[in-house]
Amino acid sequence: MRPASVIIVSNRRPAALKRCVMAVGQLYHPNYEVVVVADSQSLRTLTGSPLGRGLKTAAFDAENISQARNIGIGLAAGDVLAFIDDDAVPEPTWLTHLAGAFDDDEVAAAGGFLRGRNGISWQWRAASVDHTGQRHDLTWDSQRPAALHPARGRAIKTEGTNMAFRREVLCAIGGFDPAFRFFLDETDLNMRLARAGHATAIVPLAEVHHGFAESTRRRADRVPRDLFEIGASMGAFLLRHCPAPQRAGVEAAFAREQRQRLLRHMVAGRLEPRDLRRLLARLNDGMAEGRTRTPVPMPALGHATAPFSPLPRKPRLSPRIRQGRWHERQKIRQSAIHDVAAGHVTTVMIFSLTALFGRVTFTDQGFWEHRGGQFGRFERAEPLFRLRRLRDRCQKEMLRVQKVRGLSAPH
Repeated sequence: MRPASVIIVSNRRPAALKRCVMAVGQLYHPNYEVVVVADSQSLRTLTGSPLGRGLKTAAFDAENISQARNIGIGLAAGDVLAFIDDDAVPEPTWLTHLAGAFDDDEVAAAGGFLRGRNGISWQWRAASVDHTGQRHDLTWDSQRPAALHPARGRAIKTEGTNMAFRREVLCAIGGFDPAFRFFLDETDLNMRLARAGHATAIVPLAEVHHGFAESTRRRADRVPRDLFEIGASMGAFLLRHCPAPQRAGVEAAFAREQRQRLLRHMVAGRLEPRDLRRLLARLNDGMAEGRTRTPVPMPALGHATAPFSPLPRKPRLSPRIRQGRWHERQKIRQSAIHDVAAGHVTTVMIFSLTALFGRVTFTDQGFWEHRGGQFGRFERAEPLFRLRRLRDRCQKEMLRVQKVRGLSAPH
């Protein structure tokens, strides 16, 4: 399997970064390196723990995700460069599926699917994007990857926390545009790739769980703290991709969309009227700033500055599954911690005699935990209540995640 580099960009979220690195260290791909570009304090926290062994790292304290990713590209020596953010964790087969899409020679980029905070509902699947930055969902029922060429003026959308690129192609177009410090950074790249005639693969089984962690720009409940850079990125995007006569109308529609989002937060009691006025003023200031970020030539990026440095290859141990009832949770979790320490990818299923909705999380101890009610629903299309045995509930969950978790079929 072709060598791959996983690039993680992080800024002032050391706990989230450690959890992401732990999950990336459990990937089944046989030949990959890990590159971490993060603020100095987070790197010190990481390199002072066993998780930091074998990583390529670079300190970068500025809040510019495009520059950070370009630094990561400079260090990464894999044929395939995969990107994931610090507030996300990949399923153990993620990189295997994502990198496998590049066996098709016409594929220059690939994107997988995202699950949201509950670990079950879809946050993102397949979509295209147009010259206004507007996303258009694609109907997608297959689990097989497919290489797509978008319609003229559109691109196949990849999500920044679950995407990969052929290194030679990404470097040839200059990587990510630093004008996009946050928001629309990968969308701009998607448009440039489409304009150059490259195909992008949709890879449904390349799954990542994304949590939308707190940052300087948003709170833990996803309420924005500042909209300046969102506005600036929109202004810069339209300057590059939207015909001049349409830009004012697109900006006005975008401002209305953001206002509606803020009003929903205000109605829910998460914002005050003064916050609304301040945030909208910052958005308008940002769009004005974005119009000054005129396109500049982006020279090709060079060869990696460091040789390929794969993580030490470990024996492929069979996945472990621990299951039981809620009152047994402490014993089950302790067993899972021992399994992780021994090198197993471990899944825990703990169910109560209730109809609570299901949740899936990757814990700070390094195992996957499925919990909820034995009679409740996990996939949102299921009935709210269904009588079933514990064994049946566990088997259904195993079947649901079998292909992405690398599990054998339940008996």
